Amino acid sequence: MPSGSTESTAFRSAIEVIRGVEPRVADAIGQELEDQRDSLKLIASENYASPAVLLAMGNWFSDKYAEGTVGRRFYAGCRNVDTVEALAAEHAREVFGAQHAYAQPHSGIDANLVAFWAVLAARVEAPALERAGARQVNDLSEEDWARLRHELGDQRMLGMSLDAGGHLTHGFRPNISGKMFDQRSYGTDPATGLLDYEALRKTAREFRPLVIVAGYSAYPRLVNFRIMREIADEVGATLMVDMAHFAGLVAGKVLTGDFDPVPHAQIVTTTTHKSLRGPRGGMVLCDSSLAEQVDRGCPMVLGGPLPHVMAAKAVALAEARRPDFHSYAQRIVDNSRALAEGLLRRGATLVTGGTDNHLVLIDVESSYGLTGRQAEAALLDSGVVTNRNSIPQDPNGAWYTSGIRIGTPALTTRGLGTGEMDEIAGLIDRVLTATTAGVTSAGKPSKAQHVLDAKVSDEIAQRATDLLAGFPLYPGIDLG
Repeated sequence: MPSGSTESTAFRSAIEVIRGVEPRVADAIGQELEDQRDSLKLIASENYASPAVLLAMGNWFSDKYAEGTVGRRFYAGCRNVDTVEALAAEHAREVFGAQHAYAQPHSGIDANLVAFWAVLAARVEAPALERAGARQVNDLSEEDWARLRHELGDQRMLGMSLDAGGHLTHGFRPNISGKMFDQRSYGTDPATGLLDYEALRKTAREFRPLVIVAGYSAYPRLVNFRIMREIADEVGATLMVDMAHFAGLVAGKVLTGDFDPVPHAQIVTTTTHKSLRGPRGGMVLCDSSLAEQVDRGCPMVLGGPLPHVMAAKAVALAEARRPDFHSYAQRIVDNSRALAEGLLRRGATLVTGGTDNHLVLIDVESSYGLTGRQAEAALLDSGVVTNRNSIPQDPNGAWYTSGIRIGTPALTTRGLGTGEMDEIAGLIDRVLTATTAGVTSAGKPSKAQHVLDAKVSDEIAQRATDLLAGFPLYPGIDLG
């Protein structure tokens, strides 16, 4: 696309407007584009939104307050916000086959909080109101209100453990979800790294949770949501699925049947970036039984919606309805498998021995004698952007870790294919093979410091640059 294209003109003009107020911000924006163009982005939770999505966020919707829902706002003058929110929900229902969609959450954790409190409202608050003969919580006596507050804070959640690939927002103590619920974790088989459904079933029978959370941020295999729902139904739990990482694979019809959470879970949360390739934000899908409670996300959990981000969500979801998004989602998985196979051929140890989705988890402790932090830093020095991640029974803990998580959504957006993934596997192996653990100032082995010959680092960085040159990022945008 020529530099004088509509896209190029739009972004160049925007940068110049910003430069007229704070040139350092304009410079940082321009530099971020260059950095992303020059780096092999393998962070599984990142992607590249389209120019249309990016532009949809920079407009006058940013100036609007719009508490409430479509047609029921607490502020006047929201008819245009109603339009974009309704469109976002419409596209989401169509893309995912959901009965109800709520596009207001600002992030993944916000979406999860809306979901948790929707379940609590339906399963704990509503029965308490009925017992008290009250229409809403403000009608409760002080005694009934105190009893309800205690009951709301005395519920149980069962979620995937962090080292098995679960997420901090699934009931862990450092996060607000862990302060809301009495939480217990389910894990994976120590021998295979695969989800152990029978052990999960046993734990659910013993613990009797109100909510079972499925979904992951670092599990490289598929989850059978039909079985998860069977387990939830058996113990009277609500099944909630956090599909933030793999929503694009669901939207692209790569995950179907037992592996599509929407037909099986009563409530599903997601982010709208990651594999869905939209703006940074969250969303909740649910069946009709929870729609009323979900729509009370504001003021129950959320403050004012972000209409400019909902506009971008609507654009991204419209893109996800196109046939080419299906082929994009399939290429994500094809590339992930090729990347895994390339690493395995070179002797790397992978958690679960491979992948069925968009991410790969490398056990760098076993493969290269490094901590995740050392491997992450060495790769970054070489132009390969990843993130360290815990692995099951991680000997190095959650800070240093023993794993590196890599994913293919972003590079697939740039057009790289399976051949390039094998080459990238070679680059990763070359860097990590040439890296050794450093020592502290006291001469002791370090979990943070690494040693990598600058010649190797420079060589790999140049090879990465040469590889990416054939797959330009935002080719229609030239900031001059």
